[in-house]
Amino acid sequence: MKKIFNLFMIIAISAFAFACGGGNTSEEADVLEADEPEVMEAEPVEEAQPNIVELAVDTDFLSTLVAAVQAGELVETLSGEGPFTVFAPTNDAFAALPEGTLDELLKPENKDQLVAILTYHVVAGKVMSTDLSDGMTAVTVNGAEITIGTTDGVTVNGANVTAADIEAANGVVHVIDAVILPPEN
Repeated sequence: MKKIFNLFMIIAISAFAFACGGGNTSEEADVLEADEPEVMEAEPVEEAQPNIVELAVDTDFLSTLVAAVQAGELVETLSGEGPFTVFAPTNDAFAALPEGTLDELLKPENKDQLVAILTYHVVAGKVMSTDLSDGMTAVTVNGAEITIGTTDGVTVNGANVTAADIEAANGVVHVIDAVILPPEN
């Protein structure tokens, strides 16, 4: 009985080995070993273009603008789909405001006034510098108009555009050297 059991086990193991490829001849084994899997190279992954807020966060000379956008709770809006055109004042532009103005604007009780100023720097749509012409006006997200000048370089309500056409995933940024203030209602 023990011999029959051992014979049965040998047959079962042999059948299993054959089914798993153990029964290949040496010729078949050489062919199987020669067929290595095809290695596919991955396509290079393009880095996603930053949105307007991410671009500003990564730009040292726009850190005051970033702080103002955060205080005005506009990060989510300006990170949205857009497209937006942002006329972005530099840190020096904010520093040129009358003493104490920025500190007052950043206070929670002055959030509405800060938002009005910040949204005056934003136009719906993606407007490149080549789309601008002297004397043209554009309605800002604030609802008030800005005036573009192109006679001696590009200006927005008198503020000089110091860097133009900085593309972001959701629009374009034009850096300006002054904070532009909306007309008082």
